[in-house]
Amino acid sequence: MSGKNVTAVRLADAEGIAQAALILESGGLVAVPTETVYGLAARADSAEAVAKIYAAKGRPEFNPLIVHVRGVEQAERYAHFPYYAYHLAATIWPGPLTLVLPRREDAGLAPAVSAGLPTIAIRVPAHGVMQALLEAVDFPLAAPSANRSGFISPTTADHVLASLDGRIDMVLDGGATSKGVESTILAVRSDDTWEELRPGPLDPEFLNLDYKGQTRLGEGNPKIEAPGQLASHYAPGKPVRLNALEAAPDEFLIGFGNVAGDVTLSASGKLAEAASRLYACLHEGARAAAPRIAVAPVPEHGVGRAINDRLRRAAA
Repeated sequence: MSGKNVTAVRLADAEGIAQAALILESGGLVAVPTETVYGLAARADSAEAVAKIYAAKGRPEFNPLIVHVRGVEQAERYAHFPYYAYHLAATIWPGPLTLVLPRREDAGLAPAVSAGLPTIAIRVPAHGVMQALLEAVDFPLAAPSANRSGFISPTTADHVLASLDGRIDMVLDGGATSKGVESTILAVRSDDTWEELRPGPLDPEFLNLDYKGQTRLGEGNPKIEAPGQLASHYAPGKPVRLNALEAAPDEFLIGFGNVAGDVTLSASGKLAEAASRLYACLHEGARAAAPRIAVAPVPEHGVGRAINDRLRRAAA
C-alpha cells in the first residue's frame, strides 16, 4: 500500500487479476466481485493475512470467515463432506451457497478463519473474476464482505471504497454484482441433517426437492457459526423503520412495488431485482440528507426472506 494509504482500483481484466494474485501471494488484501457481493480476499492459509482482514474490517474475532475455493476437490482438503453436502455441492456449486462443514484437522488454514470452531464455512463462487483469481493462486481465499464490520455490504467498487479506502491494497472493479445479497449458508451435520444459518439467494425448500434424506431447518442457533448471524449488521448509520407505506417528513423512503419512494427496490415488485438493489438503495439512504430511513414492506418468501433478514439486522 502507498504511503498515502490510498487503495488502488484496477479493472478486473487479465492484467488486474494477475496483479491481484501477486498482492494476495504476498499477504495483502484485495476486494473482489462475486455473484453476491464484493468480498475482501486474503490467503486463507496465512494467519498474518487473515489477521489483516479482521483489522481492516474491525471485525469481531468470534465471527468466522467464508473460505472460497475452485471446486469440490479443493474443498475436500479443508472439510469433511457428509453425503448430503456432496449432494448440495453437486447441485449448486459454483453458486451462492456456503456450506458449514466439519473442518479437517490437517486443513492447514489460519485458525482465525474458523474463529475457534471445529467447522469451516466454504463456498465455490460462480463469478468469473473470483474464479479467475482462484485459478491464478495455489491457495484458498478467505473473503468476507468488503466493508467495515456492521456496515452496509458492497455491491460495487465505490461501495467498497466508501468504508475501506486506504485500509486495503486493491479493489478489482468488475461492475455491480448480480445477486445483491450474501450467499445462503447451510450447516450440514455429520448425520446429514442441516440447518439454515443465513438466508440468501437460494431457498432451502428448493434445495431439498430431490432429496429424501432426513433434514431439518434450524430455528436459530445462539452460537455464531457463520457470517451474518449478528443481531445488528448491515447498518446504514441512521435509524431504519421497516414496513413503511409512506415516509415521515424526516425520512428517506426506499420503496417497493406500489409504494413509491425516493428510490425503489423494484417498481414492478420483483424480488430478484429488489435483492440486487438492496444495498445500493441502503447506501443512497445513508448518503441522503434525511436523518432516518424508511423501507416499504417486502414479501417474506423466496429471496424476500434474505432481504427481510438483512433489513431487520440493519434496523436492530
